Amino acid sequence: MEKNIKDDKFNLKLKTALLFLAVAFSLYFVVLLAKINRINPILPVIAPYIPGLPSGQNANDIKNFSSEQDFKDYLEASSKLSSGYGGGINTFSMMNRALSPSAMMEKSAVDGIGGGGTPDRISETNVQVIGIDEPDIVKTDGKEIYFSGNQRYYYGPMMRGDVNSGISWEEQKMIVPDAIRPYPIPQEKTDIIKAFPPADLALDGKIDKQGDLLLNNDVLVVFSNTNYSGSGQEINGYDISNPKSPVKRWTVKLDNNTSVVTSRLNNGKIYLITRNNINTPRPCPLMPLTVNGVELNIRCADIYHPVQPVPIDSTFIAMVLNPNTGKIEDTVSFVGSSGSSVVYVSKNAIYATYTYNESIAKFFSGFVKENGDLFPSWLSEKVIKLEEYDISENSKLQEILTLVEKYNNTLSDDEKLKAGNEMTNRMSDYYKAHNRDLEKTGIVKIDLNKFQITATGAVPGHLLNNFAMDEYKENLRIASTIGSRWGIFNGIGTGESVNDVTILDKNLDMIGSVRDLGKTEQIYSVRFIEDKGYVVTFRQTDPFYVLDLSNPKNPKLAGELKIPGYSSYLHPLDATHILGVGMEGNKVKISLFDVSDKNNPVELDKYMLDEYWTEVSNNYHAFLLDTKHDIFFLPGSKGGYVFSYVKRLSSINDLITIPCSPEEVCTKRTIEKNSIYKLELKKAVSQNSVKRAIYINDYLYIIGDDKITILNELDWQKVNELSLQ
Repeated sequence: MEKNIKDDKFNLKLKTALLFLAVAFSLYFVVLLAKINRINPILPVIAPYIPGLPSGQNANDIKNFSSEQDFKDYLEASSKLSSGYGGGINTFSMMNRALSPSAMMEKSAVDGIGGGGTPDRISETNVQVIGIDEPDIVKTDGKEIYFSGNQRYYYGPMMRGDVNSGISWEEQKMIVPDAIRPYPIPQEKTDIIKAFPPADLALDGKIDKQGDLLLNNDVLVVFSNTNYSGSGQEINGYDISNPKSPVKRWTVKLDNNTSVVTSRLNNGKIYLITRNNINTPRPCPLMPLTVNGVELNIRCADIYHPVQPVPIDSTFIAMVLNPNTGKIEDTVSFVGSSGSSVVYVSKNAIYATYTYNESIAKFFSGFVKENGDLFPSWLSEKVIKLEEYDISENSKLQEILTLVEKYNNTLSDDEKLKAGNEMTNRMSDYYKAHNRDLEKTGIVKIDLNKFQITATGAVPGHLLNNFAMDEYKENLRIASTIGSRWGIFNGIGTGESVNDVTILDKNLDMIGSVRDLGKTEQIYSVRFIEDKGYVVTFRQTDPFYVLDLSNPKNPKLAGELKIPGYSSYLHPLDATHILGVGMEGNKVKISLFDVSDKNNPVELDKYMLDEYWTEVSNNYHAFLLDTKHDIFFLPGSKGGYVFSYVKRLSSINDLITIPCSPEEVCTKRTIEKNSIYKLELKKAVSQNSVKRAIYINDYLYIIGDDKITILNELDWQKVNELSLQ
């Protein structure tokens, strides 16, 4: 009886370990983009060779489907792969910054609010890449503010017990009262607000659609969050040359099975990505949307897939949309999964990433090959042979479990105890030696002018978000975390993460790297600025790393700073100062870093905000920087906050009245042009549901769901406000 219990415990322990392995190293889907009929389907190697592929082909080679049956055959082959993760697109990252500050100065709050004319300074949405706009709920052209806030609800009649009755709201209002009940009806709207001059603040007009916005000259594009008519999501383009009477120019109506993943505006073109769940009985052709009633048809032969079958659940379509007409000018279609992936857009290219892992059989057979003395030859041979079998990953796992259990039953208790200890120690060594081989992020580079793939590559690990990538002087810098996602045998691998920054050339070949940042920690924020990189990792403390990337073939870790808490968003204030927004304990923490000495970064100041959360932590669009007035804005749950980061000094003697630590930093490193870098809360505005702030000339507009408040940036006095109720 005792022996059976020990056997059961050993088998359970080993089965559990292998189940962890199955999850940890199942294949991720490959998201690849290819220009239709323009590329060679055989691409450079970006993943290890997988046995069973035709000679000369690699796992990430791509080709188009030849027919609907070809798509179905691929789905059947993919279904054999066990994977709980995917590589679908989440974000489509791009950059922008506020316009350069002007020398415009107002005499006073009273004089300033009466003037008209064209403003000299207009803020833009805070994004990643200069000159490429990202959708957000607020846009301005300097005269009008376009705001798509939270949805309003009208409690109207609805047939009792029949929410989806098919009867229109107007018809239901005619139903007798005893047959109806109140039901919340969403009221979509985008407000058009006359913003400049401040004295004329007023509601000019509105659009009966709501969602993220893009503004291209006199066209406002509204990506409706939801369509309540049951006909699918919509994208509408409005002529707003007369703000009081916006006119709809075009409508893109998405099919019920189609959703917008993301979009961007670059050089007068909207780059749009949509996703369709794969309909297994008929996966293609696709009619994902109509433009002014005309269907977009994606043929089976227009859809690309990796040569090596991988788990898929979606078809993605990347397209170029003309904001003036709504016309789709170009498309790229590819299969993928709806899990996490990252897309970054520079001025020259789109970089799409996907994550993939080794199979359980391949990983375990590699371990067996290196540790053959742990197992009898018959077991080693059978495990290694499993790599070649055309069966599912789950079937391979079950076969391994059966083989190991069979071997276990031949061992005595003493032998089992020894084998268990040897297995744990050797697996730990094997994991450390191969952690960068287990999980990879593949990258596909698409030239924006040609709209076709020009290079492919890969780095170890997984990416945090779009800020983990940056193009500089034709090189791509990528920050990734390796490990930390799963434990394997006896918990090996749990918490054993490391972080790398890898530099790839224009062909996406690796030319340099900085390895092993923040051991046991994960990346929480990244920012690349010219030839420097800034990385924050976190587990218990917040290591802030400064990287010297001036020599892309020999990048180096220059400096490191360990402080409590973490920064989840980094923003450059100027060439030598970085702002961090994050958390310490249960409060919002704002950190001011001096990086003028790359070898010795210093936290000059920090401010603990009495807020449990700020939207900036997970949506950088909510952040605003105004360098003319040395201030930044961030929203919280209780209101909006305006901070200054530079204190002007009338003389060097003013330093003695300003608390600053450490003293040598204050006196030697932060006195520039009679100023000292220090955080100060200049203005707090108690206002419900504050969302954003913009500036027009020297006026700061704080925008919330209920009202807009205007502050004069010269004296921080309120000069006007408008209710949006």
